Amino acid sequence: MTSPEATIRPAVHADLKAVADIYAHYVRHTVTTFDETPRSAAEWEQRLDELTGRDLPFLVAERSGAVAGFAYAGPWRPKPAYQHTVEDTIYLAPDATGRGLGTALLGPLIAEATRAGRRQMIAVIADTGSDASAALHRRFGFTDAGRLTAVGHKHGRWIDTLLMQRPLSGQGPDHEPGPPPTERR
Repeated sequence: MTSPEATIRPAVHADLKAVADIYAHYVRHTVTTFDETPRSAAEWEQRLDELTGRDLPFLVAERSGAVAGFAYAGPWRPKPAYQHTVEDTIYLAPDATGRGLGTALLGPLIAEATRAGRRQMIAVIADTGSDASAALHRRFGFTDAGRLTAVGHKHGRWIDTLLMQRPLSGQGPDHEPGPPPTERR
């Protein structure tokens, strides 16, 4: 899969140092993630292996031979009844934002999670004061599912999270799987 500026492909172990570096920026300098300690490349290797073992996608955007962003679909919750629902995660290198890489990653991520037989995708978006992530998700058919008020505290401030949801197949729990909704612009 390619976009005008990037190749989107499954992540491999050699990508995970770059993934760790991208994520570390957001941990240290933003409230986009509620993690307070960056994950090591070894922890990212465990994450990649876990997701691959569950047939879940972990993708990277490669631009000019370097990893410029990543996205994965992970389990929404650990309880067995949630096994058909995933949560998406997307992070871009700080110098790669605003270039369409989020769009380039989210489309294939949705397609791969659908292919893997998942039925719902959840986005948990920290309220950073920017609507970019929510707008990206809305373009792909996510709708607001709720807001959790002041549930995180980082860098001296309380942060809300916006919950968004998108069906991946069918229209409800009792329907046969079908194609995902078309992208909205």
